[in-house]
Amino acid sequence: MKKILLALTAVAAMTGSASAADLAARPYVKAPMMAPVANWTGFYIFGGGGGGLSNSDQSIQSTVGAVPLTITQRQGGSGWFGTVGLGYDWQFSGTWVAGVFADGQFGSLRSTVQDPLLGLTGNQKLEDSWAAGVRLGWLVAPNVLSYVNGGYSGAHFGSTGFTTLAGGPSGIHLNGYNRNGFFVGGGVENSLNMFGISSPGWFMKTEYRSAFYNAKTRDELSDATNLPTGVNSIRANSWNQTISTSLVYRFNWTGPVVAKY
Repeated sequence: MKKILLALTAVAAMTGSASAADLAARPYVKAPMMAPVANWTGFYIFGGGGGGLSNSDQSIQSTVGAVPLTITQRQGGSGWFGTVGLGYDWQFSGTWVAGVFADGQFGSLRSTVQDPLLGLTGNQKLEDSWAAGVRLGWLVAPNVLSYVNGGYSGAHFGSTGFTTLAGGPSGIHLNGYNRNGFFVGGGVENSLNMFGISSPGWFMKTEYRSAFYNAKTRDELSDATNLPTGVNSIRANSWNQTISTSLVYRFNWTGPVVAKY
């Protein structure tokens, strides 16, 4: 019995030594570091284009007679535009991004203007506009930003030449004018590397924007003299909804840091 116990003890000792030797022989592998979120802080520029819809609440008032006659109606239209702009973002609390920006739009968003009292119709065009605002976003992924924005906006509406409902010239027009208002919107901005394109600093953003411009009263003018006809005036506001896609370049972009092993 004593010999059996001694033999088992020797086997156990040899097995333990072999296991310890195996463990000591295994190479040490350092755990990989977590890749930090990309740095979105810095300046950027962008340019692109899109399309939109325009709506206007119009009130036509006759200046003839002791009791002025007023007709209110809603008109709409659509069109395209181009846009360019710049901005600066700050990244904070890891996955939040806040920024300021300014941009300009140019193109042709057309809407209908009508005077049913005189049987006149015309097209009003939003020729150009600008916006300055702020945005707040959250990083869905290190290189994907979802955001909302808002701010102040101004727009120039071109002159409107009226025709009769039969399509003939009327000799009456409205001069162009400028209006101010505000906008709200939101969008998504993402690195082009998501699409397999090796382009450090290049991004694409798609944005929806809704802009509201306050009302303006305009007299109908004679084509011959550019003076009020003394007949009717038109008061109208404007609500424009647009969707645009832009190419963005970020000057300080380096992307997420690659994990080290």
